[in-house]
Amino acid sequence: MKNRKLIVALVAALAATGLFAAHGTIPAYPNFDLPRTEEMMFLVLQIGVIIFAAKVGGWCATLLKMPSILGELAAGIAIGPWALGGIGFLPDCFGGIFADGLFHGAALTRMKEAGQMFDATTPELYGIATLASIILLFLSGLETNLRMFLKYSFVGSLVGVGGVVVSFLFGDICAVWLLPRFFEGFAYLKDLPLAQALTKEAPLYMGIMSTATSVGITARILSEKKKMDSEEGTTIMAGAVIDDVLGLIVLAIGNGIIAATHKSTGGDAAGLDWGEIGLVALKAFGVWLGATAVGVLAARYISRTLKFLFKSPVIIATMAFGLALVLAGFFEMMGLAMIIGAYVMGLALSRTDLKHPIQEMLTPVYTFLVPIFFCAMGMMVDVSALCSKPVLYFGAIYTALAIAAKVLGCMIPSLCCGFNVLGGLRVGAGMVPRGEVALIIAGIGLSAGYLTQEIFGIGIMMTLVTTLVAPPALVALFTPKCKGVRHPKPSQVDSREVSFELSGSDVAQLVIAKLLDEFRNEGFFTTCLSQQDNIWEIAMDDIELSIRRKDSKIQFSCTPAEEAIVMTAWMEVASQMNDLAKSIAKPIRKEDLDKMIVSTEAAKRGHEGVGRYLQGFVMLPKFKASTKQEAFEKMIAEIAAQCPNHLKDTKAATAAVMRREASMPTGLDRGIAVPHGRDACVKGIVGAVAIVDDTDSPAGGISDYETIDKSPVKVVVLTLANDAAQTPYLKLMSFISRALRAGNGAEELAKCTTADEMRKFFRKAR
Repeated sequence: MKNRKLIVALVAALAATGLFAAHGTIPAYPNFDLPRTEEMMFLVLQIGVIIFAAKVGGWCATLLKMPSILGELAAGIAIGPWALGGIGFLPDCFGGIFADGLFHGAALTRMKEAGQMFDATTPELYGIATLASIILLFLSGLETNLRMFLKYSFVGSLVGVGGVVVSFLFGDICAVWLLPRFFEGFAYLKDLPLAQALTKEAPLYMGIMSTATSVGITARILSEKKKMDSEEGTTIMAGAVIDDVLGLIVLAIGNGIIAATHKSTGGDAAGLDWGEIGLVALKAFGVWLGATAVGVLAARYISRTLKFLFKSPVIIATMAFGLALVLAGFFEMMGLAMIIGAYVMGLALSRTDLKHPIQEMLTPVYTFLVPIFFCAMGMMVDVSALCSKPVLYFGAIYTALAIAAKVLGCMIPSLCCGFNVLGGLRVGAGMVPRGEVALIIAGIGLSAGYLTQEIFGIGIMMTLVTTLVAPPALVALFTPKCKGVRHPKPSQVDSREVSFELSGSDVAQLVIAKLLDEFRNEGFFTTCLSQQDNIWEIAMDDIELSIRRKDSKIQFSCTPAEEAIVMTAWMEVASQMNDLAKSIAKPIRKEDLDKMIVSTEAAKRGHEGVGRYLQGFVMLPKFKASTKQEAFEKMIAEIAAQCPNHLKDTKAATAAVMRREASMPTGLDRGIAVPHGRDACVKGIVGAVAIVDDTDSPAGGISDYETIDKSPVKVVVLTLANDAAQTPYLKLMSFISRALRAGNGAEELAKCTTADEMRKFFRKAR
């Protein structure tokens, strides 16, 4: 954990230096002539606010069953300089440095009204966002299934190429045709020949923005509909991999065209040298292809070298990320975007055994940085510009064309590969959602001065809408049970679901981690399709199956032939878990634990603050029960009667206590028993204290309760707590043990005859 925190701190420190700049020239940020310490103070405050806003926004989006990035974007828009971040406060304090707002929104507004160029974020904050985009694409490359890319290269390439080409053309032509009609600043496009207009910066970037696909949302729907292994599901997943690669190639070629245009014309509107543009575009493609080929071929040597030099997984992950940064910088020097270099390095390492250690070690960095990136992207949106009629009208048209382009571009090639119209629509709808790559491209265009605030807002709008409309459309298309292919193969068998219900979500999480390790040890490649929804793909040779954890249930989607592999893996993991449980239980045998409890004196000081919970417990003097089961049922019934808002299901609560009792009896010495259990039916912590009336009991108490010193149980303290909420459960149990075992505590409590006297005893024990 310390090493992970060190990685986060190191990455944040590097980012704060503003080491990484955007592609092209960054517009000036307002110069407030602040001392360096005050600049860093603003950065620290801004990052703190962004982290809280991003997490709250992501949490709200998750509650609404939407991707967390939508909430993070919305949070960024809300706290950005054009909204809450532009509201000044404390004008008479600290020299008035907060008079323009935490994100200097008022100053940016003045610059906008004066017609000056500006950037919506500080260079330091933009540096952190840029670094976040690099790690995002690096891990995306690691998660890319290169095997699927190669296996389904024909059908997937047709679908991916169709979606990218049609989306790019629709976006580019839409920008050339409509930008001059909605925004005066682009009126010059009407005077240019079509070929020249199509290669201008804004139309090019609007075409590139519409090409990217985010498959995580589609993967969740396919998993829920049990269609991950269907013809449509396999084609969508393969097409999405190729789509990502092609989208980055288009970005590289687009940057090459822009560079060639500026080189040959000095930025003028005439005299394009198409030969020069072609050479630059070819160089961009060649750099990408060459770097990818070299990376894939050298990946195993890189893996061996890192493992030979550095034994620690943390250091190996850090060095691998360092290589991604170096390659990202190299791509920027070659005129390509940094994110392409990061993706190439991730893609190269995706087929090595370093893939999963890198993912695991860099997850804390990802969790810290990436929400900041999406929130920062939202902060760049000018709310006033976004709500204007031209932006709304143009955005609606552009978004509709972006949806239609993906559906048509992916559907038409799929029709040529054996799909019928329904299957083609399913494939097209699955490729509609845009995501993080589209946002990164839009951010690069805005920071490089290629896009205006209005166009950037339109890109955000398109990303949001396509992400929202795709899931319901995909669900509706998969509702009919009709086949999506024209001629299903007779031997083709639909996938089936194999489910295992476990005792809790924490157990399921542990088991799925062991299952993935088991498959990896067998040589399978595991790819995380959706971290948020816990969906993984497992593949090797002709074997492909998916695994998903949903609360306490683990679900496999596989063919009948693959079901034997699933069951074998499950039995192997079950055996390992049993061995693990036995090895854990060895050092805490009941006999040894009994001796420890008897020989240990009660602590001088306990967790007295939790004693207040006992004042809410149900006190039961002169309690009659002859067996343990009877005692539990009667005590829990009393709790439900007196605390109905905290306990509604007495059967579930009784079962929870009995499960805990079966694993290890809770009888102590001196006639004390402290049964307890956790269950979702409990709200917070509740309980009951019973003094057993032994007048009618031959054994002098509850006879079948096993205690350390073989004494009959006369005092029972039963505690119930919620199994998911954070409660001071262990502290309360410790306090009860101390109060009863200190001096003659149990004997004093047994003498109480009323509920008030029992409560006074526990107040005194504080």
